[in-house]
Amino acid sequence: MSELLEFSVTQEVRDRCLCLHLQRAGRVVARMFDEALRPLDLTNGQFSILNAINRPKPPRLAELARFLGMDHSTMTAAVKPLERRGLMMVKVDTEDRRSRLASLTAAGHELLVKAVPIWRATHDRLDELAGENISLGALNKVSGLIA
Repeated sequence: MSELLEFSVTQEVRDRCLCLHLQRAGRVVARMFDEALRPLDLTNGQFSILNAINRPKPPRLAELARFLGMDHSTMTAAVKPLERRGLMMVKVDTEDRRSRLASLTAAGHELLVKAVPIWRATHDRLDELAGENISLGALNKVSGLIA
């Protein structure tokens, strides 16, 4: 018979594990934004992708993947529904034919304009609920996404 893990260890992980707490918080926050953006038929992940593409110069898909903390294949799969909806385009980078550039279409810009006020209102509600307990700087430091 194998040794059983003491319940006190389970409690320690429950109370101390940053990974567990970030995952739980991430799921709750993601659901909040998904529900808010649902009238636009947009998920929080899709909003993040569209927002990340909204730059003066079209970004490379690999750059977007790094920025959003995704691997390349996940990014490629995530943009396909947005392309099918006509919200964005992916084309070959003429400077590096191995790379792909992402840009918003007019419909993508229009949807993003509608989505931002919803995002702001939802974020304001989240700020009220969380108070001073959330530090984006600390989260960015942990995630290694300091720009």
